[in-house]
Amino acid sequence: MAQEASPGYAYGQLERALRTASSTTDAGVRRRARAKAGRWRAVLAGMADGTREVGSRTPVADTPAWVTLEVAHGGFATGRYLAEVPVRAEELAAVPGGAPGRTDRERVNLGYLADAGLAALRAALAAGDYRVEVPEDAALPVVAWLLDHGHAEAALDLVAELRPLLHRLRLAPLPGAAPRPSGALVRLATVGEVRETLRAATTKPAIAAMLETLRIWHPLYDRLVALWAETVEGELPRLTADGVTGGWPCRTWPEGWGSRRAQWLVDYATACARHQASMSHRNPKGNFARLYRALAACQFAGSRLTGRDVGWIRRALANTITKHGEPGSERRAALRAVQAEVAARPTHAELAAVLAGRLDAYPGDGGLPALEPVVEPVDGVPPHLAAKVVRALEAPVEELVERGVITSGDVLAAVLPQITAQLMAANVEDERLAALYAQTYAAFRRRRGLLLLDLEHQVRLEELPWIRVLEPFRARRPDVARAARQALTQTVLLALGSFPQAILPNPLVRELGALAGQAGLPMPLLEELAADIFVGTFTEKWRTAAAAAGRVLAGTLYARYYDLPDEHRWTAPPRRLRRRTADDFAAVCEARAGRRSGSVAGNGMVLEQSQILTTHNLAVLVEALELAPRLRETGAELAGEAFTWVVRRMAGDRPPIRNVAYAWRQAVFFLSFAEEEQQRAAVAALGERVRQAGLADRFGPAVTGLAAVLEGAKFSPGGTLRAGRGRRLLGWTTGPHWCG
Repeated sequence: MAQEASPGYAYGQLERALRTASSTTDAGVRRRARAKAGRWRAVLAGMADGTREVGSRTPVADTPAWVTLEVAHGGFATGRYLAEVPVRAEELAAVPGGAPGRTDRERVNLGYLADAGLAALRAALAAGDYRVEVPEDAALPVVAWLLDHGHAEAALDLVAELRPLLHRLRLAPLPGAAPRPSGALVRLATVGEVRETLRAATTKPAIAAMLETLRIWHPLYDRLVALWAETVEGELPRLTADGVTGGWPCRTWPEGWGSRRAQWLVDYATACARHQASMSHRNPKGNFARLYRALAACQFAGSRLTGRDVGWIRRALANTITKHGEPGSERRAALRAVQAEVAARPTHAELAAVLAGRLDAYPGDGGLPALEPVVEPVDGVPPHLAAKVVRALEAPVEELVERGVITSGDVLAAVLPQITAQLMAANVEDERLAALYAQTYAAFRRRRGLLLLDLEHQVRLEELPWIRVLEPFRARRPDVARAARQALTQTVLLALGSFPQAILPNPLVRELGALAGQAGLPMPLLEELAADIFVGTFTEKWRTAAAAAGRVLAGTLYARYYDLPDEHRWTAPPRRLRRRTADDFAAVCEARAGRRSGSVAGNGMVLEQSQILTTHNLAVLVEALELAPRLRETGAELAGEAFTWVVRRMAGDRPPIRNVAYAWRQAVFFLSFAEEEQQRAAVAALGERVRQAGLADRFGPAVTGLAAVLEGAKFSPGGTLRAGRGRRLLGWTTGPHWCG
């Protein structure tokens, strides 16, 4: 029976977006929240009227799987086609009058199939002066290429498949070259994207108010104090233990005082009109406001001022003179000099604008060849702004990891298509077609995955009709296969070495799978399954991966710690008896979890066992890429880094136990390749870190259990030791966790 998705998640996301839109004061955040709410309304409307089948590869009614959909968080399709965009004026202008078509988009698409349109597509392919933003943009250029190379029948078949959506989808590329990083260089963002982010930077209201006060209102205030000080007869007023002492204001009126008063009032009015970040000078009980009101009321020689007014002037003068010194005094000048130095420093928003201006010298859709010309000429660039700029740097993946630009496997997966696309296209001999193929691959990898149920799989590149028709023109060149294998090996080592505590995320697994296919190394790479939609079944590749884990890890610390079955336990049934699902694998996972799937927690426990049995891709990659010698050199170090991450997370507030357990499993896997002496040293160091972190009571049983297995002990089926307080660390439970 097919599983159905509940609309509850979508309702929750809609409520969250609406709550954000109604509560935020940031216009940008409010605009994005409203857009997000609109997407979730579309999701819910489609679920309600039956036009959205959440969990299907074709969730939108009457829509082929290859159409690129707008997908909200969690894999919910909104129903919008990303290639269904308004026709640009220049597109329509190129279409002859009276051209057929129900819509402007259909007229444009049919225009590309006429002689002039095909010529324009050929010219764009020849010059490389085009951009593929969504995969559909490559469809009609492929038609043009097929016709040019004598494959009219294939071109007509492709047009026939596209015909039902010609009236809706943009099927031709955008004008303007799409710069690609050369060789093995990648970037996380384009110059234009970074520039836009920098120009959107604003100064926090509190900072803006402070700077305005220092730059505008303090100088005006000092002039105001000096004006009133001129009218004091005798010593200037001060505060003492006995109250206000000194002379009284409004007793003497120096020559020119009236004109200076008038000029100050003009300057004050101008400042009020231009500067409104700070309102402290308007505090009715403040010295500034009292002195201003008196000055505005005083025409000349104290007219219209009462005795009470004069008293307040005297008190305000006494307050500021006592606190900061007399007008023109060294004390007051020193204070203002310090404040002026602070005020003269550029704000982060001003620095961001300078950096954005420097980026104007580079193409917006390209990357930065070097950081120094942008960052170094600007003094005092804060780290967070430099970090924004470095996102546009084109550099080897390893350098971006070292610089902290690539911070996780997910980010690594986001940049990897820039390399993979070139490798995928390298088997296409025609240079123009190869460039188009590379751009299409990169655009395809930007598609967001759908929420899928019932063992469905995401749409594959070769399912795009204009890519499928090109398969006969892709050779299998040995040099490309070797390059793909090298890229695959380097990427795997980089991911494991840089993020040893993290399982390989699904986007990275998909990219590794593409490289493996290009390298001619078919391997059962597994994506992480979500506990809330798991239906209790696994496909055959889980059994195959478990067999690989049994081979690679036989007799190791990992096999003893997790009681890993022998590889022969996973002997595949004869082909005539094979089914789509590996029911025996699912049964073993449920037995080891001590629970059947059904609830989210129960699903999680079963899925965790599937990851334990397969090592979630680690054993498969080690075997296929022959990485065991490398791990024998680095395993202890990688395990130490993963253990350090575990302790750090456990020392935090309410750590995510599941992630801790996954990192622990990674560490045990890496440690299994080290020498026994290294293993004992690593576990001893782990115990000391746990003790120093004050986690001996909460987390000590996990360390004790690992140390005991290292010395030959075995866990009971329940994950405890017969003697001592050692425990096997797992992440999922149906109740409170023993170390939580």
